[in-house]
Amino acid sequence: MKFTLSSTALSGKLNALSRVINSKNSLPILADFVFEITGNKLSLTASDNENTMTTAIELNEADSDGSFAVNSHDLLEAVKGFSEQPITFEINNNERLAKIVYQNGHFSLPIESTDEFPKMQDVTEDATQITLPDSILAENINRSIFATAQDELRPVMNGIYFDLTPDCLAIVASDGHKLVRNKIFTVKSEQPASFIMPKKPANLLKSILGKEGMEASIIFNSRNAKIEYGDTQIICRLIEGRYPNYSSVIPQSNPNQLTVDRSTLLSALKRVQPFANGSSNLVRFHIEGSTLQLDAEDYDFSKTATESIMCDYNGMPMNIGFKGSSFIEILSNFECQDINIQLADPSRAGLVLPTEQPEDQDVLMLMMPMLIND
Repeated sequence: MKFTLSSTALSGKLNALSRVINSKNSLPILADFVFEITGNKLSLTASDNENTMTTAIELNEADSDGSFAVNSHDLLEAVKGFSEQPITFEINNNERLAKIVYQNGHFSLPIESTDEFPKMQDVTEDATQITLPDSILAENINRSIFATAQDELRPVMNGIYFDLTPDCLAIVASDGHKLVRNKIFTVKSEQPASFIMPKKPANLLKSILGKEGMEASIIFNSRNAKIEYGDTQIICRLIEGRYPNYSSVIPQSNPNQLTVDRSTLLSALKRVQPFANGSSNLVRFHIEGSTLQLDAEDYDFSKTATESIMCDYNGMPMNIGFKGSSFIEILSNFECQDINIQLADPSRAGLVLPTEQPEDQDVLMLMMPMLIND
């Protein structure tokens, strides 16, 4: 079997696929890329036994159909430095070798049969499908994934929750201390459905989704999801279990409202937060009139910091504590100029919203306060 293709096209696809492969694998063949040639099309596959990613490349020429597996690390190292040029694979199944020929030389790698490569179960039974623009899916995954947990006792919190309702598609992530809820009003269904996507396939989607005006399709049932985007397909095993009722923790009325420039507050927090206590990371917000004062202290090491910034505040004077590093993460995952912070009292959750919502969306982030000693 012999086929020719573009070196840069191959290198780009292999780099994307390599993110699926684990450093340690339960089966030796899971360290391989699978090549499958059908007609003038090459399908490339990588898997970790829970996530399988497949992508396709048009071949310049091919003399027959067939398949083989080759070690991912060896092949990536060999092709990553190539300039744009045609490269030819000559497959010798008897000697179990792939000879790769390029402009100034060639190299050979051992190949394996694909018979032992695991096949992910396709999503067919009782499946629900949603379709949305790639840019919106990418934005919402980027905005949410930082808020997922690392909790062995509550695995449902370790993924991103997709909640399809008659009103919208809600994309939610929470670690119990902070929460992100995105509503997309252009995607809805009279038949409610939901699933929890693990972080790894979410990160794989982050790496391939662009802003090219294409659409991504998600087909899911109770166990698996299949995401189709352009010439790439990801099949992933979902996190099983019931996600907590996220709506119940979102306050319906926080009367004290603070509007502030996001970049200004983010910069001030980054300066003050390193002075906070190492274990609690507590930063005190003192809000009164048109001034927001940030205070951090670590008396064990005789460190303190204070900074004041201008704001627009409509409410009673308040002292409230937040975890500085988490608030920095929240501010970093907005793109708007001004944010609105809605507060009730120092013991109840604070809401952070953009002053201008994205079109046909509603974005909300929530932070639980920390106890402060006045």
